[in-house]
Amino acid sequence: MRADRVFAYGAAAGLIGDLLLGDPRRGHPVAAFGRAATHAENLLWRDHRGWGVLHTLVCAGGATGAAALAARAVRNRPAAAVALTAAATWSVVGGTSLGREARAIGGALAAGDIELARERLPHLCGRDPQALDGPGIARAVVESVAENTSDAVVGALVWGALGGVPGLVGFRAVNTLDAMVGHKSPRHRRYGWASARLDDVAGWPGARLTAALAVAAGGRPREV
Repeated sequence: MRADRVFAYGAAAGLIGDLLLGDPRRGHPVAAFGRAATHAENLLWRDHRGWGVLHTLVCAGGATGAAALAARAVRNRPAAAVALTAAATWSVVGGTSLGREARAIGGALAAGDIELARERLPHLCGRDPQALDGPGIARAVVESVAENTSDAVVGALVWGALGGVPGLVGFRAVNTLDAMVGHKSPRHRRYGWASARLDDVAGWPGARLTAALAVAAGGRPREV
């Protein structure tokens, strides 16, 4: 079976799995990667860009390399290759959980329960909910959904289409590292530089495609 068909069948199955199951409460592969990346940071951290580059290479390179070995092991077995692609797709996309959290916050805001909306906001983004009023929470939700649609759905599928299972896993690893160390805190301003820049490059195609799809799917603005 051709590689493009393997990816198409596997990605479709993985997206259906995400639609039906969402993210697992425990044992999520991305969470496991995050724990491993934290352990690597504890060993490698120095206030220096070079050590941050090494951290990115070890974590993102290790995850991508392991995915490449797994894909190589099943390349002559189409059914196993489709199953591996499906499992990888389900592991890296998060559209169902993203939509569920956004709707829960939207429901709380519609009901006037600002405290419940504040309580649930950290499940979706890293902003301080106590500093936001209702419209501020709504804007944070919209911005987070837009960003995560690119990062957790479209971008992952773009790189999967280009690179198969290693592309899926590698993109999600880079994106996760950026979320962990790619911010300008005193600890990560230098150490997280490489992860942040690599995520900018990797996320560019998916972000542009997401924007185009949003324009194509959106209706006319409501008249006020």
